[in-house]
Amino acid sequence: MEDRWQECMDFAVSIARKAGSESVAAGAGSTLTDNPTWIIDPIDGTTNFVHRFPFVAVSIGFAVHKQVEFGVVYSCVEDKMYTGRKGKGSFCNGQKLQVSGQKDITKSMIITELGSNRNPEVIKTVLSNMERLLCIPIHGIRAVGTAAVNMCLVATGGADAYYEMGLHCWDMAAASVIVTEAGGTILDATGGPFDLMSCRIISASSREIAERIAKELQIIPLERDDGKSTN
Repeated sequence: MEDRWQECMDFAVSIARKAGSESVAAGAGSTLTDNPTWIIDPIDGTTNFVHRFPFVAVSIGFAVHKQVEFGVVYSCVEDKMYTGRKGKGSFCNGQKLQVSGQKDITKSMIITELGSNRNPEVIKTVLSNMERLLCIPIHGIRAVGTAAVNMCLVATGGADAYYEMGLHCWDMAAASVIVTEAGGTILDATGGPFDLMSCRIISASSREIAERIAKELQIIPLERDDGKSTN
């Protein structure tokens, strides 16, 4: 019998080894330049992996001039390979992806996460943001536990939006182009242009839903991946 968990770990290890000194370890400072850059997360959904919760992904993005040109997200246990290339569309196991196109937030399914920050004030803000959205009202909120898969679910049309604060560039890079190539919208949590190093994102089926989510969110203060000051 195939062991998807072992396959996932082996694949992640092989990717990490190939990245070698070109990658930046979690917790270390990183600077995104105009140079061709691999942005890799060998295990997205680490807590899921530890608990054998079946949403774990390997995420590989490639950026040039600070723009992600293509991305690959492999949801290991599901055996789903998501790909996206700027101007060429996005796919899952070879099938073309298209967002739901939903513009009415009252009919939307939204994904978010509680995150790993256990500061009581941050938790209050996270829960308050969820409450504000639920009271619009919306159809529902779900949490999967991996940023890359969350974004890919938006690309498939299975969810209408995903937002989170407290991420890292390697969580978002690959899936960001998969979403946009499926017709989706990517914004900063403030509603401004998406900034890969800002550690926050709104990914949605339409600009209307993305902007409405941004309107409801209380922003959590974060340290950027590149160490620059944040708004």
